[in-house]
Amino acid sequence: MAAAPEPIDNPSTDYGAFVVKVVAQMTRDSQAIDQATLRYCIGLSSTYLMSDTVMNPEGGLATWFTGFNQLVELIIALHSREELELETMNAASKACSECWTVGGGWRGLEDSREYVRKMAAKLKTLLDDGGRTYKGQRVYAP
Repeated sequence: MAAAPEPIDNPSTDYGAFVVKVVAQMTRDSQAIDQATLRYCIGLSSTYLMSDTVMNPEGGLATWFTGFNQLVELIIALHSREELELETMNAASKACSECWTVGGGWRGLEDSREYVRKMAAKLKTLLDDGGRTYKGQRVYAP
């Protein structure tokens, strides 16, 4: 009978650390935020929600929230500088929707919905009156 393989030490994922690294690289030579890269990071939020919490059950929800919150704060800063693109706002809205779905569909991730609710509320403050448009343009809604 063959010997059992040695256990593999797989490090946990950390959305917060990932976001900090990407933003640092993005702003190293310039203060400008590449919103295509920002949208890419936002688009990974639901994947990191699953991987952070599965790979690190005790602290993964916190690392995911740290990363997602940092991205939302960056979106708010871009809005205040009048630089936020509609596509970025749409990506954030879609990410909230996806994370909400993941939080409700995966056992053990129910607590993430409260964090998603907080991020969505922050983003909603940026919308036009009525809460369905950003600078007159329709925003993604599931």
